[in-house]
Amino acid sequence: MLQRRLLPIDRVYVPAKRRRTLDAARTDALAEDIMEHGQKTPIQLREDGDRFVLIEGLHRLEALRSLGETEVAAVLVQARVR
Repeated sequence: MLQRRLLPIDRVYVPAKRRRTLDAARTDALAEDIMEHGQKTPIQLREDGDRFVLIEGLHRLEALRSLGETEVAAVLVQARVR
């Protein structure tokens, strides 16, 4: 079972390929929603040494950053072995 944890935002690495999909308007709308209702859905991360790599939730992460938050609710997932 995946467990929700609070993790430091500054330890989350966003791959360049994923960052290119960022939509500022969507991030702003999410920031407003988070201010009113809090973060409803955790982002998904995988561990990579002393950092976490973003799997899902770029707009939520950037919305929290824009609000000055230092922690993000996240679930850790295992990397797929190929």
